[in-house]
Amino acid sequence: MKIVVLVKYVPKPTAVWKFSPDLTIDRGAIDGRLSELDEYAVEQAVRLTEGGLDAEITYLTVGPAAAKDGLLKALAIGGTKAVHISDEAMHGSDALATSLVIAKALEKIGYDLVLTGMASTDGEMSVMPSMVADRLGAAQATFANSLSVDGDTVTITRDGDAASLDVSASLPAVVSVTDRTGEARYPAFRQIMMAKKKPIEVLTLADLGVDAGSVGSGAAAVKVRSIDAAPERQAGTFVTDDGTGAGQLADFLAARGLL
Repeated sequence: MKIVVLVKYVPKPTAVWKFSPDLTIDRGAIDGRLSELDEYAVEQAVRLTEGGLDAEITYLTVGPAAAKDGLLKALAIGGTKAVHISDEAMHGSDALATSLVIAKALEKIGYDLVLTGMASTDGEMSVMPSMVADRLGAAQATFANSLSVDGDTVTITRDGDAASLDVSASLPAVVSVTDRTGEARYPAFRQIMMAKKKPIEVLTLADLGVDAGSVGSGAAAVKVRSIDAAPERQAGTFVTDDGTGAGQLADFLAARGLL
């Protein structure tokens, strides 16, 4: 079986975002890391093989040269190899274009089960799993809190509004996992060094048969018009409870239309 895990290299949570003149994120000027939410998908893929599933794990990412670091982190946790789609024409691509490129890459390298995180920690859109599944014509099962594979069927448990649901889908399928599936392990130094010896294949748009005109900022359906820094946080209001604290709090809320 071929398991492909989609991973993304994103700005670190503590990084100050910087933007290029074209209003895209200047990823080369920001410290990055493997998206924490994608680590859950990496961990689940490794656990499946540790549980006896005979499968090859491949990690797939789209991004600049620095995105290789995210692949190395995933490979240190486990897995066989990685594929890095890197092409300058991808700069400024929106989710629609990115899903097209990922789908083409999956068709090229082959897959039975595609695992993803529930969202990326930079875009936080949660749309990529469904977009990729639709382009592939594959089944999808999203927001899994747990998953298992039996033969050619993947089964997940996901929380609904009123109950937990067991959902099964026939392979090939795309499954997104939540942060409730289990923390990713921290790789030991030996695994980190071994990851550097695992193969990482670099592909371009030409390798995938994707027209450069169908991706990038020029083809994006979403345009960023302006970017403004978030306002600085103002000092809070302190309430000294001298017996009138409840009244002061009520007045504070009423003045802001919150009562």
